[in-house]
Amino acid sequence: MTTILLGAVIVVAGAGPARAGSEKLPHIVIVYADDVGYGDLSCYNPRAAYETPRLDQMAAEGIRFTDAHSPSTICSPSRYGLFSGQQIYRSTGAGGQAFEGPGGPSYLKPGTLTLGDMLREKGYRTGIFGKWHVGLTWLDKDGKRLGGGFATSLLIDYEKSTPLVDGPNRRGFDESFVTPNCPTTDPLYLYIENGLVPVRASQRHRRKDLPNHGGKWLWDNDEGWMAPGYQFIGIDFLFYERMREFIVRHRKERPEQPFFAVLSTQVAHAPVLLAPGSEGVTHAGPRGDFVRELDTVLGRVLDLLDSLGIDEDTLVLFNSDNGAETMHVHWMREDHDHDPSGGWRGMKRDGWEGGHRVPFIARWPGRIPAGQVSDQMTSTTDIFATLASVVGCELPEDAAVDSFDMLPVMLGIHDPEQSIRPHLLTQSFRGEFQIRQGNWKYLDHQGSGGNDYRGAFEKYVLPETEPEAPGQLYNLATDPGETTNLYFKEAAKRRELQALLQELKESGRSAPKCRRPLLGSAAP
Repeated sequence: MTTILLGAVIVVAGAGPARAGSEKLPHIVIVYADDVGYGDLSCYNPRAAYETPRLDQMAAEGIRFTDAHSPSTICSPSRYGLFSGQQIYRSTGAGGQAFEGPGGPSYLKPGTLTLGDMLREKGYRTGIFGKWHVGLTWLDKDGKRLGGGFATSLLIDYEKSTPLVDGPNRRGFDESFVTPNCPTTDPLYLYIENGLVPVRASQRHRRKDLPNHGGKWLWDNDEGWMAPGYQFIGIDFLFYERMREFIVRHRKERPEQPFFAVLSTQVAHAPVLLAPGSEGVTHAGPRGDFVRELDTVLGRVLDLLDSLGIDEDTLVLFNSDNGAETMHVHWMREDHDHDPSGGWRGMKRDGWEGGHRVPFIARWPGRIPAGQVSDQMTSTTDIFATLASVVGCELPEDAAVDSFDMLPVMLGIHDPEQSIRPHLLTQSFRGEFQIRQGNWKYLDHQGSGGNDYRGAFEKYVLPETEPEAPGQLYNLATDPGETTNLYFKEAAKRRELQALLQELKESGRSAPKCRRPLLGSAAP
């Protein structure tokens, strides 16, 4: 592939020119999956127990990142990272919980530039459909903010609480149809449409009313309060339909304006609740069928863009919020010889690689050369600066402070031997830090940072080579399984990474200053 870089004109052989200030802005779609591990897609895992043909197609037609990471090992803090371009400690000062019940307020505080804000300022019409889960402010009859947990759900005063002061429509989205928490796991079980609640939670959800595929895959479906008519089964198809309606209506009413749509899925979060027609489509049990259901939803997104004639004008990103759930990893290994962690140590909540190394795929026909596989170290937080680069937005210095521009990598014009990121931060379930520098990884804590590895998980415990060490240091080039702690043997490198971590925490940013967009802006 030949690349020519002349001033503001970028030409990638076979991909066509991208000229600053002269071309129409692309439409942008993000499909943000839930608890999809590195090994859950067949394009990432040659030993997968099933195939994900549409995601494999998307990867073959674009770029697949093999060293991509969620900013946290649980969902709510990672979603904050997607929408803000920042680590959760920028909002909380520490880690961040996953919200349940009427939990909040939003991690996205007033004054935080969000992804929706940024793209709307560049002329986009913005929408989000699916799981929100970054916290919301709910009030009781006295106007007092309610805390989390399930018991407080019946105390919500909907007249006082809505329109929600920190819902998606106050955080950069023109249209929204979302659930406050995990759609089939954590009550409140209700829909929020453009900041309003069309049907209130007034019925008690009982787990026995749902199917338990295989006798165990209903695990982690919490009982609590739900809105009458709330849909547990096939909910991602509902979210897709609402996104489809948004896109089709927008194309009819505003054909010259670009759109930005986020489809935030439930799959493959527990519980496994299969839509009609999904059961038995793979030979890998209910969860294999469940991931294939996600693949089908992704395929419908691609087919929609093609049917509207905007396929080549749309940048599509696929990413996951953390590694695969614990029991999902265990059961898939035991029952189907399938490893959702893709050979990496750990799983959801853990600071080891399996907790935060996730799939990340980008597709933009005619712009992103097909068939690329990149080992660039990247984070979900980088989506912010990358999209800013796509639309020609020069980010303020106080915005998206943990976001690096990956567009040069996507376009195939960056030297693959040069890392865009000099370092990468992640945070585990308890908010503890992990930092990467090249192949070196330092965990600022003992153990997993998340799971306890007792009972059925004892079989996954590795011998601790330095039990007295307060932290962990690994060289992923020679020890990708994080088996040999070099905390004492490589003390100089450990002290270097400890100092770098402290510097980054105190500096208020990890991304470079004076970020300049690669592509120019164009009037929609």
